Amino acid sequence: MPHFFADDGEKIHFHDSGQGSPVVLLHGWTSSHQEWFPFVQELQKHHRILRWDARGHGGHQLSQPSPPTVQRMAQDLHQLLDHAGLSKAVLVGHSMGALTIWQYIRDYGCERLEKICLIDQSPKLVTSEDWDLGVYGNFTTLRAAEFIDELRSDFPEAVLRLGALGLNERAREKYLQNAPGWAKARTFLKQQTPEPLIACWQSLTEADYRDVLEQIDVPALLIYGGASNFYHQATAHYVRDHLREAILHIYEGTDHSPHQWQRERFIGDLLAFIA
Repeated sequence: MPHFFADDGEKIHFHDSGQGSPVVLLHGWTSSHQEWFPFVQELQKHHRILRWDARGHGGHQLSQPSPPTVQRMAQDLHQLLDHAGLSKAVLVGHSMGALTIWQYIRDYGCERLEKICLIDQSPKLVTSEDWDLGVYGNFTTLRAAEFIDELRSDFPEAVLRLGALGLNERAREKYLQNAPGWAKARTFLKQQTPEPLIACWQSLTEADYRDVLEQIDVPALLIYGGASNFYHQATAHYVRDHLREAILHIYEGTDHSPHQWQRERFIGDLLAFIA
């Protein structure tokens, strides 16, 4: 797999295919560039497509002590744009990828961005008395700390329960049945090295990007699941209402990965938005 070296010496793996204006695809927590496999064939007919394995993800062992925090991943993204020679790019981020985009904008602004696409994410995961649009609507500081302990005790099962025991009833049913998709995900998670991913998750829960929304001066496409495991639709509307220029699509009946459930629609919406 092609790679470049970040400024601290860490090897960052990525795929680069197609021609045209560049689109950078940023996957979710514990995932990899493979998340985007179903979309690449069609997207690369129109655009240059870059998709990475974020630091600490994709089964790549870390060679440097820098943990894969969201701040470090934003630096890596900046250096990926440098390495690929991109002066203007469309960034597409699912879940953690959306948080990485917000952190990138906080640190580097929108000068090198053409547009952004954010998929099913809240600007602040942890909830409080004055913020109920994070995970589940009630993922408090105490609950976040308890989840870190669960990850250290049984990483694969804790990750699965985070998605299964939330707002999507179908996910809960399939998890309790140990349906094939959940069993496959469990096998994949058992192959991962937990500690870097736990450090990454902790940085995500410590972040708050509500102030960043007001700073974004490029168009945004928002794709949210109508039956998201984590977020009520009010979260999607909050993000839309706090961006200067945003198009919101809610894919009814889909979970935290709406793009995976309605692939043709997502490709069409994304290509139309970029055009």
